Amino acid sequence: MADKLTAEVRESFGKGAARKIRAAHKIPAVIYGHGTEPRHVTLPGHETMLLIRKANAILELEIAGKSELTLVKDVQRDPVRQIIEHIDLIIVRRGEKVTVDVPVHVEGEPFGSAIAEQDANTVSVEVEATNIPERIVVDVEGKEAGTHITAADLEIPAGATLLTDPETLIVGIVTPAAPEAEETAEATEAAQAEAASGEAEAESAE
Repeated sequence: MADKLTAEVRESFGKGAARKIRAAHKIPAVIYGHGTEPRHVTLPGHETMLLIRKANAILELEIAGKSELTLVKDVQRDPVRQIIEHIDLIIVRRGEKVTVDVPVHVEGEPFGSAIAEQDANTVSVEVEATNIPERIVVDVEGKEAGTHITAADLEIPAGATLLTDPETLIVGIVTPAAPEAEETAEATEAAQAEAASGEAEAESAE
């Protein structure tokens, strides 16, 4: 499902123009794809930020009275202030399939003291542009240590095709290292270091 936004055609370019746009609480963006010339637009800041919090957001833009379906391909943020500096959008058509990376979300608690270690945060799928899953859930409830969940084990939504190597490890269920053992090892190392230091001082005194 696409979220609707009104976009304004942008005639001014460059860093100075972009700063003025952001100062007005708007976001500069470019639309490209399907053999068309890149088009520069301005998006409403607050509304856009709310909509692109989810991965692979589909935006239906109203531009000068015409509707354009787009996929958010890249979001550039200021590394310090984390404000959105620019957005890249690609044109998509209803019914068209696109390749996207979908987030993997782990739910549940493994058996006993075992813990889930997530090895891959996303998987690549081919899916209809207007039916991109927000996330793919991995249920680890009751899974025992030693269990490996690969891409082949994921429940891929109907209509989507997995592109990631099926043997890719997604989540591993492991037994955490015993804190007591770690503390004992640290204490032993500290004692050895102290003893070595004492010997060195004794030799120096002689």
